Amino acid sequence: EQINRANMMNCPPGLEYLLQVKENNPFLAGYETSNKYKVLNSLGQIVYLAAEESNLYSRQFFGPLRSFRIHILDHLGHEVIQLVRPFRCSGCCGCCMQQMEVQAPPGTVVGYIFQTWHPCLPRFTIQNELKEPVLRIHGPCFVGCSVVIKSFDETETIGKISKQFSGLLKEIHTDTDLFGIQFPIDLDVKMKAVMLGACLLIDYMFYEESNN
Repeated sequence: EQINRANMMNCPPGLEYLLQVKENNPFLAGYETSNKYKVLNSLGQIVYLAAEESNLYSRQFFGPLRSFRIHILDHLGHEVIQLVRPFRCSGCCGCCMQQMEVQAPPGTVVGYIFQTWHPCLPRFTIQNELKEPVLRIHGPCFVGCSVVIKSFDETETIGKISKQFSGLLKEIHTDTDLFGIQFPIDLDVKMKAVMLGACLLIDYMFYEESNN
């Protein structure tokens, strides 16, 4: 109760719903062109809408590596979260690691997602607004398996990001991805917003084809 009360006092405007979010909420469904997303709860109700802002040139020539801003809106149409991803080259060296800044509300940084170098596995560090490390994300060897969210010291698994199967016909004939996020209900609400950003960054990096 004390944690939840502190979370409420520390909650950026528009993120109040995330205070209630725990395992299996929310889901993100993406539709690629310049990408659009729906953030749904476990009942299928729309919580947020998100839309990518990028130019045609970057989408055409840089594909999933492109820079962009994603604007996340609440049900009243107010922008409550903004994700900022700079262009980063693709490569295995440390200078090409991917990153994303999370603002909530827009203009106020609440955290960052930084890819950390590993010879063969996806690895990310979740940082707060002061760039202090808070959580780690461990990806699997094979695309499609769950991504594990761990405490920073890696002693505890606190959640996961998983690609949901949306049906054989939809998987074959559409460009839609469906993801589920699990994290503790008492996780800092700002970090919940950052985890939404991490889910979208993972979508761009591992599930979006460069010719989409």
